[in-house]
Amino acid sequence: MAWNSVADLAGVTQRLRDGMADGVLSFPLTTFREDGRLDLDAYRAYLTDRLATAPGAVFPACGTGEFFSLDEDEYRAVVEATVEIADGRLPVVAGIGYGWAQAARFARIAEEAGADALLVLPHYLVAAPQDGLVAQLEHIAARTRLPLIAYQRGQVAFTAESLKRIADIPNVVGLKDGHSDLDRLQRLTLAAPEDFLFFNGASTAEIQARAYATVGVPAYSSAVHAFAPEIANPFFIALKDGDDTVVTTLLREFYVPLVELRDRVPGYAVSLVKAAARLRGLPVGPVRAPLADPSAADLADLEKVLDHGLSLVGAVRRPV
Repeated sequence: MAWNSVADLAGVTQRLRDGMADGVLSFPLTTFREDGRLDLDAYRAYLTDRLATAPGAVFPACGTGEFFSLDEDEYRAVVEATVEIADGRLPVVAGIGYGWAQAARFARIAEEAGADALLVLPHYLVAAPQDGLVAQLEHIAARTRLPLIAYQRGQVAFTAESLKRIADIPNVVGLKDGHSDLDRLQRLTLAAPEDFLFFNGASTAEIQARAYATVGVPAYSSAVHAFAPEIANPFFIALKDGDDTVVTTLLREFYVPLVELRDRVPGYAVSLVKAAARLRGLPVGPVRAPLADPSAADLADLEKVLDHGLSLVGAVRRPV
């Protein structure tokens, strides 16, 4: 649905806010065949299974969904399938990226496909001054009616003054933070309008979820939800309810070992997640280059971490 009025914009923003309060933000994997082709039937089956576990919103074709490896036809197919399966039950926020001209092309595709909003992934390759970062969003916003959420990570990091400027762009409604600089983030939240959305987008965001909440950013994305909602959802509930025993146990015995494994090889933030989904019997296939699937040794270690994490919540890797 294309939002074309202040009322529409407020409506989708409120849906996102409500979703962020009610559940983790789901970033589904994009499914490929062994020969590298998009497997849309497998994606539909996989996404249907993910959405049955009640995430707060779904973000197709973003970082975890390997946006950077999709062509425009594949991107359209993934977003269309997500909108169809979500069927209005929760917001669909599609990833867009690269320079503003290419981002605008993806934005148009997502708008035509029925997405509710867009996540603007960090632009490609070059460092840029604050004026350029603001202009990037201005150019994209001028070419779509959909609400935009900026994603600061890597070479994109907004100052408080720039945050005020992007918040003045009518359809920029929020910020995903992947830097985990809590001093900077606190300054940004204080500079933003009261209704501006923020969420934690650090890799394996649960590790820092308590810290983010202390600066007023309790919402977060969950890569673990892509392969183990049985772990991701109890963690979210325990964090929301202040159950420090459950939170600490899951952090110590599952999330920290997972992050230590993730940090062994560049790109494991995605390829390890996909490997874990395959260990669950989910039909997601391999990653596409430049990512690489985990080594046999790392896969064996992942299996142990996953099995132990599932045992903590009374689940098993492949239910009979």
